[in-house]
Amino acid sequence: MTAVTDEDQGNDSGTRKADGRWDDGLIARRAAAAATRGTAEPVPRAPADDEPDPQVEAYAPADGPLPTRLDALRELVGLSRARLDRDTLAEAGRVLDEAAARQRLSSRHTVIAVAGATGSGKSTLFNALAGATISDTGLRRPTTSQPIACSWTDGAAGLLDRLAVPGRLRRRPHPGPAASDEALQGLVLVDLPDHDSAATEHRAQVDRVLALVDAVIWVVDPEKYADAALHERYLRPLAGHAEVTFVVLNQTDRLPGEAADLVLDDLRRLLDEDGIALGEHGEPGATVMSLSALTGDGVPELRELLGRFVQDRTAATRRLSADVDAAAARLRPVYVAGGRAGLGERARDAFTDRLAEAVGAAAAGQAAEREWRRNASRACGTPWLRLWRWYENRGLPGSLDRMGQALTPPEEELTARQRVEQAVRTVADDAAEGLPGPWAQAVREAAFTGAEGLPEALDDLAVRAGAPGAGKRGGETETETGRDTGAGAQPGGARPAKPPRPKWWPVAVLAQASMTLLQIFGGLWLVGQIVGVLEPGLVTPALIMLAGVVGGPLVEWACAAAIRGPARRYGQDAERRLREAAAGCGRARVLDSVAAELARYREVRERYVTVTKFSTTGR
Repeated sequence: MTAVTDEDQGNDSGTRKADGRWDDGLIARRAAAAATRGTAEPVPRAPADDEPDPQVEAYAPADGPLPTRLDALRELVGLSRARLDRDTLAEAGRVLDEAAARQRLSSRHTVIAVAGATGSGKSTLFNALAGATISDTGLRRPTTSQPIACSWTDGAAGLLDRLAVPGRLRRRPHPGPAASDEALQGLVLVDLPDHDSAATEHRAQVDRVLALVDAVIWVVDPEKYADAALHERYLRPLAGHAEVTFVVLNQTDRLPGEAADLVLDDLRRLLDEDGIALGEHGEPGATVMSLSALTGDGVPELRELLGRFVQDRTAATRRLSADVDAAAARLRPVYVAGGRAGLGERARDAFTDRLAEAVGAAAAGQAAEREWRRNASRACGTPWLRLWRWYENRGLPGSLDRMGQALTPPEEELTARQRVEQAVRTVADDAAEGLPGPWAQAVREAAFTGAEGLPEALDDLAVRAGAPGAGKRGGETETETGRDTGAGAQPGGARPAKPPRPKWWPVAVLAQASMTLLQIFGGLWLVGQIVGVLEPGLVTPALIMLAGVVGGPLVEWACAAAIRGPARRYGQDAERRLREAAAGCGRARVLDSVAAELARYREVRERYVTVTKFSTTGR
C-alpha cells in the first residue's frame, strides 16, 4: 500500500513557501480567502505571563476508593523503606508524587494528549478538533517538535505548567462551533511530537507528557497501526489505562470499500492481544473508532465522545487509579508469595527442643535424678556398702561408675555453639518459608542478629542449673576437666543445692541404724562368748546378728524402690526448668525478633491488599 499523508490528500501538489516552510492547499486557500475579505483570521494566543491566572477549584476526586488506596500506598512505601531498596519503591513513589501534584490542580479540566507516529495525521486531527490550524502539518518530518496545547476554558495554567508547555505554545480554539461546544468546556488538548521520531528529545518529551496527562488519544494509520514500536513500548505497558485510552484509526478515506472495517477489526484484535480491554457493549475499556481527520468523516462522533468524557470529570481519578494499579502490579513479587507466612507451633517446639539439647537439659535432669538417688543411698544404705562404694570410686580409676560417665568422643558430637547455630538457622528458614525474597531475608537477618550472644547466655543458664558439660567448648569432656558430672558438680567448684528429703527418710535412717546396731550387738555378744566373758549360747547372738545383716539390705532395697518415683519426678522437674529457661532465652532473643519482622510483613501485606482491593484494571 502506497503511503499517503493527510496533507497529500488535502493538496496533491504541495508547495514550498519562500521561507522554506511547507504548506498545504487548505492553509493557502484560507489565507487567500481571508485576504479577499480584507479581514485577517484571528490567531489564538497564549495568555501573557503578567496576566493573573483565574481562580480555579482544586482537584477534588469524587467519593470513591482512590483516597484510601493512595493513603495505603503511602503507608506501604513508608513501612517498606527499611526492607526494600530504593529502585523497587521508585515507581510507587513517583505515582504518589504525581497524584499529589494532580490533586492540587484544577478538577474542572481534563488533559488529553494526542499521540501518534510520524505521518499518522495526529496534528491534523488535533486541528480538526480545535477548529483551527494550531499545530503545523506538512510533509517535513517531524512536523511537531514540542507539545502544543489548546484549552477550551481558562484556569488550566497550572496543568500546563506541570506539562512544561511553554506559554507561546498555549492556544485557544478558533471561534466557532468547536469553541462554543458546551460539552468540550474544560478540555485541554495537547498535541505531542511523534513517538517514533528520529530525534531522541522528541521521544523523551512524549514519554514525559504521557505520564502526566489524564487521557490519551492514540492516532494510527492503515500502514503503521500494527507497528511493534507502538504496541510493545506504549500500548502493552499501558494496558491497565484502557479506560482513559482512545485508539483512533485515521485516514480511512484512503481505504476502499470495506477495507476500513477489516483494518479496524484487525486493530481490535491486536489491542486484545496487548491486554487492553475494549469498551464494547457498555463495558469499561478503551474506545476504538475510525475516522478521517482530513475529510472530517467521524470527527463529530469523536468530539461527542470526548465531550461526554470531559463532562464526566472522572478522567484524572481513573488515570490515577490505573497508575496505582500499575505500581501495585510491579510491587506484587515483593509482597505476595505462594506460601503462608508465619511461624507455627511445631517450628517453635522444634526450636525449643534444639535449644534444650544444646543446653543439656536432658543430661541435667538425669544428673539431678542420680543426685537424688545418691542422697537417698547415703541416707538409707548400709554403712558397709557406702564405705565400699566410696573406696571403689576413690581407688579404682576404671570402676563401672566412672565408665558410665564416659561421654561421646568430641569428634563425634556437635558442640553447644554448633547446636545453637543449627537451631537458629532452622527456625529462620521455617519462618521465612512462604515469604517474598526481601522479607524472607529480613526475617533471617532478624533471627541471626537476635542470636548473637545466645550460646553464652545458654551456657550461663547451664552453669546456674549445674547441667553436665556446662561451659565446655569444642567438645571438651568432663573427664578431661576432672569434674564429676554424676555428682552434679558445677564449673568453678560450685555445687547445686541438695535435693529435698521426703518425710519418711528419718524413719528409714533410724531403721538402718537399728539394723547396724543389731549387727554390732550380735557380733560383740559372739566375741564375748568366744573369749569366755559371756556364757556360751550361739543361737541367740547369731540370730540377732543375722537379723541386722539381712535387715540392712532389705531396708536399703525398700528405700530404693520407694525413691524411684520421686527421683524420676525430681529429674524431670530439673529438666523442665532448664528447658523452660532455655526456651525463654531463645524466645526473647530470636523468636520475638522473628515475630516482630513477621508482624511488620503482615502489616505491609494488609496495606498492599488495601491498595489492590479496589483495582480498576483487575491487576
